[in-house]
Amino acid sequence: MKTIWILEDLQESHTWLGKALEAVFPGATLHRFFRLSEALQAAQTLAPPDLALVDLSLPDGDGVVLIQWFNTHAPKAVCVVASIYDDDIHLMPALRAGAQGFLLKDQSWQQIAQLLRGIAEGRPPLSPAIARRLLAYFRPTASDLVSERLTQRETEVLSLIAKGLTLAETARLLGISTHTVSGYTKEIYRKLNVSSRAEAALTARSIGLV
Repeated sequence: MKTIWILEDLQESHTWLGKALEAVFPGATLHRFFRLSEALQAAQTLAPPDLALVDLSLPDGDGVVLIQWFNTHAPKAVCVVASIYDDDIHLMPALRAGAQGFLLKDQSWQQIAQLLRGIAEGRPPLSPAIARRLLAYFRPTASDLVSERLTQRETEVLSLIAKGLTLAETARLLGISTHTVSGYTKEIYRKLNVSSRAEAALTARSIGLV
């Protein structure tokens, strides 16, 4: 990393990030920007950086705009967010825009430096809290698992029997035979790994069917 940009509106954050960068990439040229407009203007005239550390909440806009610009015009530039926010509202738009890392400012500069060292080894710099949030975001929910396992008709049967309807009442509402409902019920139990109507009802409630 020979050229690095820092887009951050607070001087103390510039100092803190600068320590981490100097420890990991000694001799690199640092360009510091305090406003989004300054960085966007520089992007029109200067060669793109090898690495850009970008804050999201800036006085004149969202740092995601700069990430999008680099992703479109200079895709080789590695953009890493440095933010105080760890929620999906900030994390997901930044990643969709092309951010290749997400660091939280509640860490020491030494911890940030350790995460930045991973760039040379192809490891995305992610604060532990962000890595956990990403894993949770993509972890399938109970609703996802049920929708993948059950057919539409089986889901309808589960919804009705979970409300306390008998097999005969369920059959009448769905316009099918009691024998067919019984077959669906057995298949539902098998797919959900339950052995009673009560367990099936609890699963239905957990995913909002009742």
